[in-house]
Amino acid sequence: MSKHTEIAGQYPVLPLRTEVQLPGHIGPLEIGRETSVRAIEAASRDDNLIVIIPQRNPAVREPTQRDLHEIGVLAEIIQVVKHSPGRFTAVMRFRERVRIDSLVSSEMFLIASVSPLVPTSSVAPEVLAATTAVVRAHLADVVADAQHVKEAKESPGKEGKEAKEGKEAKESKEAKDARETKEAAKEAREATRDRPETTRATVLAITDPDKLVDVAAPFLELERDELTALLVETDSQKRLERVLTPLERRATVLRLKADIGAELEGETSRTHRERVLRDRMRQIQEELGEQDDNAEVDELRKKIEDSKMSDEVRAAAKKQLARMGQMSSSSPEYNIARTYVENLLEIPWNVTTDDRLDVAAARAILEAEHSGLEKVKKRILEFLAVRKLAPHKHGPILLLVGPPGVGKTSLGRSIASALGRKYVRISLGGVRDEAEIRGHRRTYIGALPGRIVSGLKKAGSMNPVFVLDEIDKLAADMRGDPAAAMLEVLDPEQNKDFVDHYIEVPVDLSNVMFICTANSTETISQPLLDRMEMVELSGYTTLEKTAIARNHLLPKQIAEHGMEKGLLEVQEDALSEVIHNYTREAGVRNLERELAALCRSAAVKIAEGAEHITIAHSDVSELLGPPRYTADTAERSPEVGVITGLAWTPVGGDIMFIEARRYPGKGDVRLTGQMGDVMKESAQAAVSWMRANSARLGIDHDKVLASDLHIHLPQGAVKKDGPSAGVALTCAVVSVFTGRPIRNDIAITGEVDLRGNALPVGGIKEKVIAAHRAGIKIVFLPERNRKDAAEIPDEVTRELELRFITKVDDALGVALGVAPTPVLPDPAIPPPTASGGRTTHEQLPS
Repeated sequence: MSKHTEIAGQYPVLPLRTEVQLPGHIGPLEIGRETSVRAIEAASRDDNLIVIIPQRNPAVREPTQRDLHEIGVLAEIIQVVKHSPGRFTAVMRFRERVRIDSLVSSEMFLIASVSPLVPTSSVAPEVLAATTAVVRAHLADVVADAQHVKEAKESPGKEGKEAKEGKEAKESKEAKDARETKEAAKEAREATRDRPETTRATVLAITDPDKLVDVAAPFLELERDELTALLVETDSQKRLERVLTPLERRATVLRLKADIGAELEGETSRTHRERVLRDRMRQIQEELGEQDDNAEVDELRKKIEDSKMSDEVRAAAKKQLARMGQMSSSSPEYNIARTYVENLLEIPWNVTTDDRLDVAAARAILEAEHSGLEKVKKRILEFLAVRKLAPHKHGPILLLVGPPGVGKTSLGRSIASALGRKYVRISLGGVRDEAEIRGHRRTYIGALPGRIVSGLKKAGSMNPVFVLDEIDKLAADMRGDPAAAMLEVLDPEQNKDFVDHYIEVPVDLSNVMFICTANSTETISQPLLDRMEMVELSGYTTLEKTAIARNHLLPKQIAEHGMEKGLLEVQEDALSEVIHNYTREAGVRNLERELAALCRSAAVKIAEGAEHITIAHSDVSELLGPPRYTADTAERSPEVGVITGLAWTPVGGDIMFIEARRYPGKGDVRLTGQMGDVMKESAQAAVSWMRANSARLGIDHDKVLASDLHIHLPQGAVKKDGPSAGVALTCAVVSVFTGRPIRNDIAITGEVDLRGNALPVGGIKEKVIAAHRAGIKIVFLPERNRKDAAEIPDEVTRELELRFITKVDDALGVALGVAPTPVLPDPAIPPPTASGGRTTHEQLPS
């Protein structure tokens, strides 16, 4: 009788909810369901054979035939261990796969009618044999590694045995049951010697592809679905392919692990050998009295003695040398101490450069390298003069505030050149860690000094010019606030004893000239701002841009593009065209980019053989494309309810249009365009003033009450806030209700109150320059801002007219063409009184 005929028949069924078993090994199964217990008991009374079938859905508690797979495993029950009533562990030997022909249900459990499973193959025999050989080779490597790990675990030392015995004495009843189950499975495997232990030699002797797959599965970390697919697959080639990829991956990992382990073992042995040899050599030298310390320590000691460091710093360095003399050079602590001493030696203690105190020469350098910026140049020359008269005065701490591209950073280099000092630039943008400023403590791995001490090392002197760039971009997080760490650095009363966390000895920063740059002071903390002398830099005028382009930017770009002086000529009208129609900025960065584009175009022609290139006004559009900007007012004509306002931004002044429209409604006011709370309140004040003065403005009050008003500021994606648009908002509202258009060549700034007074605002210079850049002809400013007009460049005031107003009425007369009717004082009201140097009146409707 054949083997297949022997296994055909009917057997009790044991459904598995979560596990999937493959033939070829012995293992325990936890039995908990009542029907499963009865099936085990029935099989034990008969021939100890039972069919193991995985469920399709683990959630089904009482499965039927449609809930089970059509392929199962015929298993032999070796031993049953009873833990408690209704809870068993059965140790089984999983024999072969069988096909489930049908299931019949008895009153107690399921019974399966099974037949032998005959494997098939979708490929030629030689292909199947080749795939089998590849899988067998990879599996042999995996099995060999697993056998090695197993032997290491099964041979504990004395301490391991004692720990194991103590653990067994303390384990719970459930743990004892599990251990007893494993021991029973082990005894069962030893008792059934018909299958030898899986070793490399055993695997290499397997030729049956299906048996090879069953042996490989326990060594792979396969999911339940992957094991199920291996169980139900009848094609031998496909079964081999399912285990081939994970076997290759596992074998590759094992090879890499072996290579790394061998490399680490060799490195460890070499390091240990070197340490032993060094210790022996040191002991021999001490016995012979030939050397008190190693040569490296002696060299460092000599450098310390020759340096100009103070006694306190020298004592700290010698203390570390003494520690180094007591340690092996291969010790990590030795390397930490050596790095610390080397950092101390790199700091230029008491090394300074001589200041160039020639005021005339400094003025010439500043004028040659920078156009404009008169206020900053004046401050630097003042410092030089005071330094010449009082040599021991500490260096100033300047804060240059202005829009991008106006030369704040490059000005620091010019100052260093004028003073004859070293120049160091530190970018603070995005710095979030306090240790970036004050250094890391030496207890941390890879600790280093902070940026301030590192800058001194780089400069090589204790009195360089430090440019702390973008100080307004410092940020705080869980690692500390670097702005707080800057308080000690930028305080003239404290920075003479600045302590870096890594150096841990005082560093004198009093002779350093700190120059900080920022685009805005809004994000700088008040204590830090209070320690600096702020110098504001406004945007450049057209004449200043022309001078900068002619004297600095164009020669620089010609040289950077490999052209000799005289090969390229850009005419004055072409330069003016680039400034007016291709850039719109407070600084000159975009202007430099456009000039670089002109130089690139010229370089192409020169490379093709041209001897001289001249760029005229008519050539600019051909080289740079159509103009990107035009005067904003040139595209507009006078309109009702549309007026030009002025705004200050961190990148310079700008103009903004204010639009107002009315439509039938109930007197509501709608505000759009990302207005901030302050600007919304200004709009409400403007509407209230218009309503209170509607009679003398010639506005029908009933018309006001029966109309809704919508005020909008274009460019809705940009947030806008501040009170300086109050007068302009008032003019726009009055224009809407009077129907009179507003001139398109005027711009207005100033805050308004409910009495119609024009109150002062900030950023006058930037706003007026922006109006000039946009082609505005008349700018209205509050009377109390007349003092700020002195800072406006002459070339700007020559091309536009400044008018100073005290009341909204003053602007309405020009903007709308008709001045409102003045209000006569009521005899019942006391005469006007002075308030803050300005006469005020209560406005009454006529």
